[in-house]
Amino acid sequence: MFRRLHEGATPLPFTFEGEAVEGREGDSVAAALLALGHAATRETGVSGAPRGPWCMMGVCFDCLVMIDGVGNRQACLVKLRAGMEVRRQRGKREAEA
Repeated sequence: MFRRLHEGATPLPFTFEGEAVEGREGDSVAAALLALGHAATRETGVSGAPRGPWCMMGVCFDCLVMIDGVGNRQACLVKLRAGMEVRRQRGKREAEA
């Protein structure tokens, strides 16, 4: 369904769920995860159902992830950068003190 428009782009290493993986320069976090075969980026706070990138333009909020320890980040709107630590968001994000 998706294909990169920048296939020859520079590889960018990052981690997803603690695993070393690689995206491409120009990818959003969501695009990199989809290209790696990870369709689910979070679990809902009510039922725990898996959710993942849907609209790819920041409208649906189904692609929420934790990036470098900060939750509620929309993976489709965040440009991938080398060294990012990305984790699935499990349930709702707790309020910060």
